[in-house]
Amino acid sequence: MIDWRELYRYRDLLYFLTIRGIKARYAQSVLGVGWAIIQPLFTTLVFTVVFGNLAGISSDGVPYVIFSFAAMVPWNYFSNTLTESSNSLIQNANMISKVYFPRLVLPLSAALSKLLDFIIGMVVMAGFMVWFRFPPSWSILALPLLILILLLASLGLGMILSAMAVQYRDVKHAVSFVVQLLMYAAPVVYPTSNVPEAWRFAYSLNPMVGVIEGFRAALLGTQPLPWIYIATGGTVALLLFIGGAFYFRRMERVFADVA
Repeated sequence: MIDWRELYRYRDLLYFLTIRGIKARYAQSVLGVGWAIIQPLFTTLVFTVVFGNLAGISSDGVPYVIFSFAAMVPWNYFSNTLTESSNSLIQNANMISKVYFPRLVLPLSAALSKLLDFIIGMVVMAGFMVWFRFPPSWSILALPLLILILLLASLGLGMILSAMAVQYRDVKHAVSFVVQLLMYAAPVVYPTSNVPEAWRFAYSLNPMVGVIEGFRAALLGTQPLPWIYIATGGTVALLLFIGGAFYFRRMERVFADVA
C-alpha cells in the first residue's frame, strides 16, 4: 500500500515536479494559462451548437452552454490527469534509473499539476452562474465530496495506466483514444435521464457519472443531489484508488529495469 510517511519526506520533490508540470504546459505560450479557459470554453460552444441546437439533446431545463460546461470542468481534469499520468514514468525514465525516490511521486505530481486548470475552470463556471443567474444553494456544500471522488478516480486509474505504460508502450498511444470514447460513456453532452432505467445502475458504476451529475445538481440545481450515483461512483473510485495503489506498488520494483 502507499507509504504516506515516505511520500511526506519527499514532499519537496513532489512540489518541484508539480510546478515543473505547470510550467512545462504553459512555457513559451502566448496565452499562458488562458488555454485553461479557451480549451473547455470552445469545446462547450461546439457541444452547444452540435448537441444542444442541432441534435436537440435535453439539458434538464437549463441553458445548454452552462449545462455542458458544468460537466467539462471535472471531465477535463479527469481526462488530462489520465493522459499525463500514463506518460509520467516514461517521460522520467532517466530519473527513475539513476536515483531512488517513491515512484508514486510522478503520477501524483501529474494529477496535482492539473488542479490549476480545474480551479480556473471553476472560476469560469462561477462567472457563468452569475451571467445566467444561478445563485448557489446549500447543495454546493457537496462539492468537496465530489472533488474527492474525482481525485480518487483520477489517481486510481492514473496509477494503473502509468504502471502499465512502463511494460506496454501501446498504452500511451491508446489512452488519448480511449479517453475520447469514455467521454460518451459519461453524461458530458447529455443528462443521465436519457439513459434507459434498466441500464442506470451499470451506468453509474462509472464514477464520473456521479461526479458530473453531482456537479450539475450542486451548482445549477438541475435535480436533487443524486446520492445513489454519488455513493456508487464513490465506492468504485475508492476501489480504483486502492487497487491502483496495490498494482503500482507491485510493479514498482521492475520500473528501473523496464523504463
